[in-house]
Formats: sequence, C-alpha cells, structure tokens
Amino acid sequence: MPRSRIFIVGALIGLALIVSFLNVSGLKVAQEKLLTFVAPVFYSSVFLKKNITEFTKHRMTLHQLEEANSKLLSENRELKTENLVLHAAADENNQLRNALNYREKSAFKLVPATVIARDNSTWWNSFKIDRGSRDGIAPDMVIITECGLVGKTSVVTPGLSTIVLITDESCLVASKVQGTSDQGICSGIRIPTGGLQLNFLNKLANLQAGQKVYTAGVSGGIFPSGIEIGTVKSFCLRELDGQAILDPTVDFSNLEHVFVIVGAKE
Repeated sequence: MPRSRIFIVGALIGLALIVSFLNVSGLKVAQEKLLTFVAPVFYSSVFLKKNITEFTKHRMTLHQLEEANSKLLSENRELKTENLVLHAAADENNQLRNALNYREKSAFKLVPATVIARDNSTWWNSFKIDRGSRDGIAPDMVIITECGLVGKTSVVTPGLSTIVLITDESCLVASKVQGTSDQGICSGIRIPTGGLQLNFLNKLANLQAGQKVYTAGVSGGIFPSGIEIGTVKSFCLRELDGQAILDPTVDFSNLEHVFVIVGAKE
C-alpha cells in the first residue's frame, strides 16, 4: 500500500478515536470552534451570491444597450431640432418687429412684401416678391429694408414683381459719401458674392474704410436721398477718376422681407 494512503487511513483512525473519547459537551465545543472558524467564509459566500444575483437581475444585454443608446441619440436630435426652430422663430419675430417699427417711423409710404423666388445662380441680380400691380406696385419703384437700399422693381404683374438688385451691374444709383462732398455712381460688380463699386469719384477724394455711402437723390432719379447703400471697403485711383469698393449694408443672401416705396407720407 502506498505511503500516502497509509497516512490518510491513519489520520482517519486517529480522528475517529478522538471523537469517540469526547463527551457530548466536548463535541459541542469542537463544533462551535469549527463554526467560528468557517463563519467568515460562509458569510462572504452568501454576500457574493446575493450581489451576483442582483447584478444578474439588473444586467442589460448588448442589444438592450444599443436600443437605449439609439433612443437617447434620437431624443437628442429631436431636442436640437426643436431648439433650432425656436431660435429661427425668435429671429424672424425680431426681424418683423424691426421692420414694422421702421415702417411706422419712415417718411415713405411702404408696402411690405416677401421674397418668394430667386435664381440660386444669380441671387445677387434679381428676385421676385409677392406684390404686384393690384397692390399699387409699378415698374421703377424703390425697394428697401430697415437696413438700407435693396433695388428697384422691373417687370410687374398683378400678383408678382421682379426686383433688380443694386448688386446688379445694370442698376445705377447716384450716391454720396458720408461727411464729404464726394459723389459718384454706384453699381454692382459681377462676382459670385454680389459686391458694389462706386465710380466717377474725384481723384482727390481719398476715402477711408468704414465711411458710409447713401443715395444722393439727384433730380430726375427714382432713388430718394439718404437711403444707406453700404460702407467703403477700399479706395483706389484710376487714370481718370477714383473708385471705391463697398460692402453692401443689406445681406442679400438672407433677404426675406422688404418694403416697396409707393410714395411719400403726407
């Protein structure tokens, strides 16, 4: 018989002899000491089992996590969209409020109109508004906003009018420079961003960036005096005159609401 087996058998026989010699009270004491020794292990096992059960009960599968994440992303996009709509509505309300205040204070009789169509490739040349001859609109009437000069009416039908913008090369406006006696003719520049140029200035004008340019209101012209056109961006001398490049006061790329000047207030 192997030595290990002989040792195990001997240990068991010895343990049996010790137990047989113990009385009931001694056996009870031995049991208590054994329980005291193994109690921490027992409690740790119960605690671990309880936590594993709770974790398993509340655990989410990968599919459930993906669904929850997708739902949160969708709700986030929805909230962002609602926020954008609210901001857009607030901006439009502010624009309309400013426009109405300008209409009340203006020295002109103004008919409000909305831009309803424009060619994306030539947005700086022309667009259409929802007012026409039945609203008292006629060709060569001036179009403005509370910010400044927009252009003039061209083709007019009962319900629609085509507007030629001041950023078009064919729209010529007699203009004057703020704080000076310098005058010239403002017209559009054929560039994708729709700029303005002020030509036929005195070579001694020496205009500075930031100076404002207004309509001159010359006799026989259709544009009344004092409507803001733009600000000087740069000035240069040419062979026969001076030329200024202007930044338009009106943002033509985002234009939605305009006024048509149909006369002067009495």
